[in-house]
Parts: sequence; C-alpha cells; structure tokens
Amino acid sequence: MAKLTYESWLEPERDFEILNETKGALEVLHWAYETYDDDLVYACSFGVEGIVMIDLISKVNEQAKVVFLDTGLHFAETYELIEKVRRLYPKLMIIMKKPALSVEEQAKERGAALWERQPDACCQIRKVIPLQEILNNAAAWLSGLRREQSITRSNTHFINKDETFRSIKICPLIHWTWKDIWRYVHEHQLPYNPLHDQGFPSIGCKPCTNPTADKTDLRAGRWAHHAKTECGLHQKR
Repeated sequence: MAKLTYESWLEPERDFEILNETKGALEVLHWAYETYDDDLVYACSFGVEGIVMIDLISKVNEQAKVVFLDTGLHFAETYELIEKVRRLYPKLMIIMKKPALSVEEQAKERGAALWERQPDACCQIRKVIPLQEILNNAAAWLSGLRREQSITRSNTHFINKDETFRSIKICPLIHWTWKDIWRYVHEHQLPYNPLHDQGFPSIGCKPCTNPTADKTDLRAGRWAHHAKTECGLHQKR
C-alpha cells in the first residue's frame, strides 16, 4: 500500500489480520513504521491503553517518538507513571509538549478555572493546539482509540483520514476490549496508573476527571456536568 497523506487520501485497500493475539495491532504498527518511519508520532495520554500501546510500539521501534500533552493539570500519579515508563523503555523519545500559556497565564487572560466555564476552550488551548504544533512536523500519528470506548469512537478504523489535524491517524487497538487491555497488562507485568484501581477508567486532567461507578461507559467521569465526552483531539469537524 502506498504511503498515505491527507492530501492523497484514498480508502486503504489493505486489510490487517485481526485473528491473532494482538488483533492486528502489531501488524498495523509494523506497517506504520515501515511506511512513515520518523514521520510518525504516538500521542499518548498514559492511560492503561497507552501503556499497552507503548509496549507494542517498543517491539517494533524502540526509539519511537511519544508525545504527552502536558497541560499542567494532570494528576501526580500520571507524571509518576511517565517516569516509570522512561526507566522501563529508556530508548523511547518521550516529548512533554506544553501549551503556549501556563495555567497561571491562561487564568490571567481568560479567567480562573476556564475548564469549568468553557471546557472546550480550555481543551483547545491546552491540548488541540499543542498537538497541531507537533503534527505540523509529522506525516501521521498513532492513537490508542478503541471502538468499545464510546459511541463516538465506534466507527474508528485502523487507518483514518483525520479532518481535525489534516493528517493520517492510525489506531492499532480498535478491536481490543477492556478485558483484552487488562489481560495484556497483567500478563506482561506492565506498570499502570493506580487511579485505574480507584474508579477512574479514563484519566485526563485532574479538574475534569472524576471516578465513576458506570461500567457501561468507559468515558464516564470525564467533564462531569458538561455535555462533553471528548477533548477535541478525536472529534470530526
């Protein structure tokens, strides 16, 4: 299959074998790095899916670029996990991408706790724009999206035309279930964020993430009291 770009997008003709241990993930990753090499970046939130992705990526390219959107508002446990991952995969290039405005500068310009009043605007400043800056220098990016996570993600494909960032988004884990993720983590004895054991299935910024008892919606607990389930990185425009 030819190297895809946003401008030359055609529906991919290649199928990936999903009836194997990783449900196509390793095959997709091999194709992605063979195709894009250094022009490929993985945007990782360091949730449990991210840990699985990093372990799989390390089997294909141990010097891969991994970017974390460091909003300045993450849980201490998330930063501690990143340091554990650095030690476990020392050759990975983990980039801590910060927004142009610090939390304090944002408060001065837009008012305190923007995430409470205008969560979309806060995500735009602290996540969407920083990722766009990263992807301006990349041909494609990897994401740990799974179809099971939410209705908005249920039609995700292995290879996607990303209208938001005018890029190619590659999602190796689309067929993995929540049980698959945890089975892999335990079998390979991988570190993960301890907040997952405290009722947080999805972990983002501290002010916008709450524990939840809703086991039917893995995005529950994000942006409580707002009609919002995505930060904007994966929404179609």
